[in-house]
Amino acid sequence: MAAPFFSTPFQPYVYQSQQDTVTPFQILGGEAQVVQIMLKSEERVIAKPGSMCYMSGSVEMENTYTPEQEVGVLHWIFGKSVTSLLLRNTGPNDGFVGVAAPYFARILPIDLAMFGGEILCQPDAFLCSVNDVKVVNSLDLRARNVVAAGSEGFLRQRISGQGLAFILAGGSVVQKVLEVGEVLTIDVSCIAALTPSVDVQIKYNTPLRRALFGGDNLATATLTGPGIVFIQSLPFHRLSQRIARSVTSPNMRENPRLMIQVALFAFLAYVVILSSLLLTEV
Repeated sequence: MAAPFFSTPFQPYVYQSQQDTVTPFQILGGEAQVVQIMLKSEERVIAKPGSMCYMSGSVEMENTYTPEQEVGVLHWIFGKSVTSLLLRNTGPNDGFVGVAAPYFARILPIDLAMFGGEILCQPDAFLCSVNDVKVVNSLDLRARNVVAAGSEGFLRQRISGQGLAFILAGGSVVQKVLEVGEVLTIDVSCIAALTPSVDVQIKYNTPLRRALFGGDNLATATLTGPGIVFIQSLPFHRLSQRIARSVTSPNMRENPRLMIQVALFAFLAYVVILSSLLLTEV
């Protein structure tokens, strides 16, 4: 049996499928976590491309297209990967593989059989899976007023099946169980995952003309139970915005929409000058 790395005090978990297949795994680390999965002979893990951190010598890695991970043509056009990472233990003995989060994120193990066989996640939330798991990138048609909310408001990864999936959530994670008719208002980007039984309504809290010149928490989602929602405290896009502001000039850091404001001012000045020239010629 391959010797895994158990360098943290976190206890390993054991996942048992409906076919009585037992898969031990362990989530290592604090903020940027790694999930270590034990694989018997010929067992496999499907993961996001570029997420493999380490693996035993008997595990082979292949970048291939899998029918379980459906990616549309539009996702491919806009730079999304259409392939998945297939990690298979080809040796006679047990092996292991470590799959890492691509940023400061926590890894959540989701036993789909306990969630009714389906869960909706934020874009790019899927990390890896074991056994019967299917990932489809689709629109959340249940959300209302989604035009102004951005891709975080309605673009979802629909993960279904009866297997074990690992998803990503930024910062600290809170699991909230909503009772029938219970209402929860949450920032749109803080939704990491939720069950399909939760009703979602998305709206803007300020006029679009004001949103152009700055502001936080512009779009909120009203969730109505019953169902389960996973809340993340630090969405990736919020983290990336803070990093982008810190590496720009001081003016851009204080006002990231400075270029839009400058361009708008230049356009108005151009209109005024052109109008004055036309009136002078007349």
